[in-house]
Order: sequence, then C-alpha cells, then structure tokens
Amino acid sequence: MAHRLLKIAAVYFVIAVCLGTYMGAAEDFEQVAVHTHLNLLGWVSLAIIGCIYLLKPHLAATRLAAAHFWLHNIGTPALMFGVWLVHAGNLELGGPIAGVFSMVVVIGILCFAVNLWQGLARN
Repeated sequence: MAHRLLKIAAVYFVIAVCLGTYMGAAEDFEQVAVHTHLNLLGWVSLAIIGCIYLLKPHLAATRLAAAHFWLHNIGTPALMFGVWLVHAGNLELGGPIAGVFSMVVVIGILCFAVNLWQGLARN
C-alpha cells in the first residue's frame, strides 16, 4: 500500500507541475485551484500517508487503508474535474460534481484518520 500511494502521489505531482507550467506559459491562471488541490490532495497528502505506511506497515494492511486509497483516488480526479468546470464557468455542472466528489474524498480521509487513530492506539 505504501508503494502504491507513493507512486500515485508522483503521478499527481507530475500532472500538477504540468498544469502549473502550462498556466505560467499561457499566463492563464484560471485553474489555479485545480493546480493547488492536485498538489495538496494528490502529491503532498498521499506522499505523507505513503511514508506513514512505510513507518507503520500494520496500518497499511487494513480495510480502512484500502477504502481510503480507493475513495481518495476515485474522488480526487472527479473533484478536480468539477472544480475545473466551475472555474471554466460551468457552475451548473461543475458545482454538483465537485460537491459530491469532495464528500467522497472526505470519507476517504476519515477512513485514513480512523485507521491511524485505531492503529496507533494498538501499538
């Protein structure tokens, strides 16, 4: 699980850096919220969680860890699409997509938090 998280974090990092490079070159910063969220939800958060799982491998072997992985990685791209639509001017479609998938990400992060609290209490 730790290696999967670190690998997917690197993918989010590449996408975020490419988006940031494009925005800078085009001098079009309309999608800065997408760039920022990709870096924080994708790269930073998942890399830190991957490192936690390297340090505490028993936490990575739980159903909560698997639930977090899938919810986070289904929710984040869909959330980014919704945020992109909102910032591109399509609030009617983007708003509900961003709303629903932000909750998917939140539930995934709650799975991680519960896993961490329970797992560290036992160790």
